[in-house]
Amino acid sequence: MTKKKSHKPSSATIALNKRARHEYFIEEEIEAGLSLQGWEVKSLRAGKANISDSYVLLKDGEAWLFGATITPLSVASTHVICEPMRNRKLLLNQRELNSLFGQINRQGYTVVALSLYWKNAWAKVKIGLAKGKKEFDKRTDIKERQWQVDKARIMKNANRG
Repeated sequence: MTKKKSHKPSSATIALNKRARHEYFIEEEIEAGLSLQGWEVKSLRAGKANISDSYVLLKDGEAWLFGATITPLSVASTHVICEPMRNRKLLLNQRELNSLFGQINRQGYTVVALSLYWKNAWAKVKIGLAKGKKEFDKRTDIKERQWQVDKARIMKNANRG
């Protein structure tokens, strides 16, 4: 009896948007599929993606990812025109789209891309329903993070002695 070995990559995460959590309060997270071309999938497999400046726009009843950069590989086909900054359609069901439209229009939220990752064989984007932070909110977060580091250091030293 032979056992099939499945190939598991070390990390399914392709790209993270660390700045989003610094700039915004993330209220809700939604997983969305991405409509990609073949060369984009190959580039994602090689890890050549950046979503730090990306955001989501909702228009004509659809969600679109703007500002995400997928750098084409140097060995890409010559007959395909590779556009690294093209707008990519997000694949969401109608209930999720209606919820996003309502919250953006009524409550002033914005939608940002948080992470790009593999789920099985599919490329997925985690998008977040977000509200912008003020400057004092950012400073409070930095102080809180610094306190957590200091507290861990104090606890480590206290456990030694």
